[in-house]
Amino acid sequence: MSSKFAHGALVLVLVAASMVGVSLANKDLGSHRPHNRHNHTTSPKKIIVGGSQNWHFGVNYTDWSLKTAPFYLNDTLVFKYDPPSNTTFPHSVYLLPNLKSFLNCDLRRAKVIANPTQGSGNGFKFVLKKRKPYYLACGERNGFHCKVGLMKFATVPLRRY
Repeated sequence: MSSKFAHGALVLVLVAASMVGVSLANKDLGSHRPHNRHNHTTSPKKIIVGGSQNWHFGVNYTDWSLKTAPFYLNDTLVFKYDPPSNTTFPHSVYLLPNLKSFLNCDLRRAKVIANPTQGSGNGFKFVLKKRKPYYLACGERNGFHCKVGLMKFATVPLRRY
C-alpha cells in the first residue's frame, strides 16, 4: 500500500490541482490578458497533441497539456503518429471513462477513438464538444505506453466568451 498508494495520491493531487488551476486562471474572462495564447472571441483552434513532437512514447503529455492549456469547447485535438512498421511502435488514442481509470491506465472500460493507423498523414482529429473532463491515453501494449511512456493527459475545455 505504501509507495503505490502514495504515488497514486500524488498523481491524483497533481491532476486535480492542474485542472483547478487552469479553471481559476480563466475565471476572470472579462480581463485583458495579453499573455493568454487563446483569444476568447476567436474561433476554435486545431491543436497538435505534443506540438512538434506529435504523439509518441516518452513525451510527458500531462506536462504538455498544462503548458498548452487552456483548451476551449470545439477546439480540435490532432493526434499525429506514424503507422506501425518494422521501425515504429503502434500508437492509438483511448478515451478513458473516469479519473481512476486515467490514473491507473486501466483500459478495461475505455473507448478506442483512434486505432494505430488513424494518426498518419494529417492525423486523427478529436473535437472537444462538451464541458466535461476528457481523459486521453495511448492504449497500446495493454496500457504500457500510458503507464511507462507518459502517453496520457486530461483536460476540461472552457467556454469561449
